[in-house]
Amino acid sequence: MTLKQLIFLVSGSLFVASRSVFAQHNHMEMPAKKDTTKHEMHDHSMEMHVMDTKQKPDSVHHMKMQMNHAFSLSLPMNRNGSGTGWQPDATPMYAYMKHGSKWNYMLHGSLYLRYTSQNLNNDEKRGSSSKVSVPNYIMGMAQRQVGKNGLFTVRSMISLDRIFDGGSGYPLLFQSGETWKGKPLIDRQHPHDLISELAVGYTHRINKKLDISIYAGYPGEPALGPTAFMHRMSAFNNPDAVLGHHWQDATHITFGVVTAGVRYGKFKMEGSSFTGREPNENRFNFDKPRFDSYSYRLLFNPSANWAIQASRGFIKSPELNHAEEDVNRTTASVQHSLNLGSENCWISSSVVYGLNDSGDDHKESSLLAESNLQLNKWSVYGRYEWVEKSQEELDLYPVDASHDQKFPVSAFTLGLNRQLFSFANTLLQAGIQTSVFAIGDDLKAAYGKIPVSGQVYLRLTPGLMRM
Repeated sequence: MTLKQLIFLVSGSLFVASRSVFAQHNHMEMPAKKDTTKHEMHDHSMEMHVMDTKQKPDSVHHMKMQMNHAFSLSLPMNRNGSGTGWQPDATPMYAYMKHGSKWNYMLHGSLYLRYTSQNLNNDEKRGSSSKVSVPNYIMGMAQRQVGKNGLFTVRSMISLDRIFDGGSGYPLLFQSGETWKGKPLIDRQHPHDLISELAVGYTHRINKKLDISIYAGYPGEPALGPTAFMHRMSAFNNPDAVLGHHWQDATHITFGVVTAGVRYGKFKMEGSSFTGREPNENRFNFDKPRFDSYSYRLLFNPSANWAIQASRGFIKSPELNHAEEDVNRTTASVQHSLNLGSENCWISSSVVYGLNDSGDDHKESSLLAESNLQLNKWSVYGRYEWVEKSQEELDLYPVDASHDQKFPVSAFTLGLNRQLFSFANTLLQAGIQTSVFAIGDDLKAAYGKIPVSGQVYLRLTPGLMRM
């Protein structure tokens, strides 16, 4: 496939979807006005909170809409994260939407066409690689109200990573996790499965403060970790996975998961049973469900601008190459979003911590801080990462008595993004970003001094939903 054909295919995919299904709904629609009481409106229509740019940036007011949170009739849809996770209510949404008589639909996604060069200043060292790659996903949701207090939701996510980027994924310096052709992937980000989520959920409202919910996915995402990196608005314009992915949010694609949750006011407690094994190398099949692992998570949104979570998971044999090794994962995160007073001007930030404990003093931590500042057509974004990689994780053989030695890696990323034009509520953007890595002397022999990576890209994404 030539580069010109690839650009045509990428552009056509979102264009056709937006024109044929959602073009007539570029603006969110108010439901037909009915002769009903205020009480009846509250009971029989879904309520949504939206930002009012004429008020103070932090303020939120209510508008009657036909779509709300995927797992509550009492919460705004802006709070939707990946799986059953929460984001701040002030989070902007870039998506297409359509309202039906009973069902309501939303579609969002992201598709990059980029050239990336890793460890570009150390040509003869490990991880030095360049490639044209196409990180991508499309996610859809449909929901309908059931009776007076029930809410049924269907969600799906697909990715063409395997088709565009091959079985070994795209180059990403110091990334690790999963395998290709039986060998561990080092300095590469694995592709996502074609079907990355296929899930249903039901929520019953006891009263405005109290909900109970059930979620089942094959595949799906258990109650473990923050909103996955590609869905966080703090990483909205960054094409790369985070280096701490397998410490923080790698369970966002799990072949077999059931989650039960109870929300009371600003808090939600969840528990999951799921398959611990990460997806296998065949990205087009459905892996065997095992339900051999479990997790629990506490979510807390103290205000419209904040989302906080803490979670712990007990994961059975996550890595195929280390089937005898189980991992206890602990995560904590804080997300913040703030509207800056005008349309498409906002800032979103996240701080995430993750710890993997596989026993026998094999404990490795990761820390992430990232932010995206959107100023209409321009965006500036950044990411700081610190992660401990073991000798075995980085495939630094021969392994000796010090095989559990930890190698701290720090990465600093800065990017600039510009909207070129829009069509059918779809944005075409261009961006450039660079990453600089700080490593210890014991890694410099393999990777060189101060490794640097860079990339340029074009991106297609739905436009901002106008409230």
